[in-house]
Amino acid sequence: MDKTVGIVGLGIMGGAIARNLLERGWRVIGYDIDAARRTELAQAGVTIAGDVGQVARDAPIIMTSLPSPAAVEEVAQAIAKSSQSPRIVVELSTLTLADKLHFEAILKKAGHIALDCPLSGTGAQAKNRDLVVYASGDSAAIARCAGLFADFAKQSADLGKYGNGSRMKFVANHLVAIHNVATAEAMILAERAGLDPKMVVDMVGPGAGGSRMFQMRAPMMVERVYEPATMKVSIWKKDMAIIAEFADDVGCATPLFTLTQPVYAEAMAMGLGDQDTAAVFEVLKKTIVTSSKTRTLDAD
Repeated sequence: MDKTVGIVGLGIMGGAIARNLLERGWRVIGYDIDAARRTELAQAGVTIAGDVGQVARDAPIIMTSLPSPAAVEEVAQAIAKSSQSPRIVVELSTLTLADKLHFEAILKKAGHIALDCPLSGTGAQAKNRDLVVYASGDSAAIARCAGLFADFAKQSADLGKYGNGSRMKFVANHLVAIHNVATAEAMILAERAGLDPKMVVDMVGPGAGGSRMFQMRAPMMVERVYEPATMKVSIWKKDMAIIAEFADDVGCATPLFTLTQPVYAEAMAMGLGDQDTAAVFEVLKKTIVTSSKTRTLDAD
């Protein structure tokens, strides 16, 4: 097996994946428009390409982890114009289905195989290989990538037709949005009840009421420190808009998810866009304190 892989986008997720693959004997050819990221990953052992076309030339499998639909389209066009023999291009980003299908169409026209493979997990989880790959598309191509996925994720699955990976990711992120806010509300309730917040984290997390998001984000809420961010509020707002559009398209009401949207919007308004989404604790803290003062005034 040729253990050479290309990665376009060496940010929080792409960079962590690259490091894990290097540790497991892969030759990683990477590219990012950010010079600082290129330098950092070069020092870690990634072979830095001069452009996307060079990644396509030197790597039979390419993974893309990118921040926007525009970036994804630009990279797809660059791979398509590279005039290489068929490549497997694994798209890891969270995008709308329309954007994913556009990505596939560009590459298919040039003879390449696109896979829709969004990831479940944060940047912190990526560092520990604690990711799940929601793979969808050509089954033979997914099978060829199984060893690759196993070297940077704990689990992967072939979910069938192209686009099902994104559909699964939307369902997972729907829960994450709710669990984040539920965690903040529970921690404020515990605080108002006079419980030791650290003891709450230790005892609630492993129990029936715990969740992966509680275990990851409740400790940040206790410390009220939301950097470095494993998922920035500003990026999460983009993901939430995608989920809302998806739910609307399939005609499914999401009352709990819908209730969380103003909380994240307020976090942005409070200037917390670059903070971890655990910062929703600050939104609820502010809301609850304001409500308490109002009730006190009404009582007077």
